[in-house]
Amino acid sequence: MKALLTASNPVSEFVTSLWTPLFVGIFIAIVLYALWPRNKATFDAASKMPLRED
Repeated sequence: MKALLTASNPVSEFVTSLWTPLFVGIFIAIVLYALWPRNKATFDAASKMPLRED
């Protein structure tokens, strides 16, 4: 049985060269957004939502 995705496959090279850095950049942007001090109050309020009694 022949492997569908190998290191010499052009699709694999495209994904590695373009999409991996793109998704790493998106991940870093999300982490920075979540840890930004200005957003602390919003996330603190959201974390208390399950405990609120309406």
